[in-house]
Amino acid sequence: MTYETSPARTAVTRTPGIPLSVPNTMYTPSVNAQELARRWYIVDASGVPLGRLASQVAFVLRGKHRPEYTPHVDSGDFVIVINAARVKLTGTKPETKFYYRHSGFPGGFRAEPYRQLLVRRPSFVIEKAVKGMLPKNRLGRKLFRKLKVYREALHPHGSQKPEPLKIGA
Repeated sequence: MTYETSPARTAVTRTPGIPLSVPNTMYTPSVNAQELARRWYIVDASGVPLGRLASQVAFVLRGKHRPEYTPHVDSGDFVIVINAARVKLTGTKPETKFYYRHSGFPGGFRAEPYRQLLVRRPSFVIEKAVKGMLPKNRLGRKLFRKLKVYREALHPHGSQKPEPLKIGA
């Protein structure tokens, strides 16, 4: 059995001093958190569905929008969410979705509809949704500290010059 070889296969370029058995190796660079330049983004939550807002904010907090994303490194940016009181819950979720908590004592179970929670603490609704989409470890807790949520359009982070972040429809 004979094999025909093409001229491209027979022409081997060889670097002097390096044996042919060693391939040209490449590696994926892993960045350190100190090497990254953090950016600040601002998101207007007016009329945006809660889940869509939370997933895209978590994406930026995690750093997955960067080409140098590394899963085990905090490579994300800061996110400011304004107008949290105007976030939208679609369908019948304002009446059927509940926030549950328990004090740990007998009879300490409490349930509150999201409609009421959105009036009482709108920033908590967004924080809870985003936190649920981050890793459940110390990296996730570190990422969560870079989220800033405000009820209205006023925020104290003007000196950071935040860039607007477009939430996809």
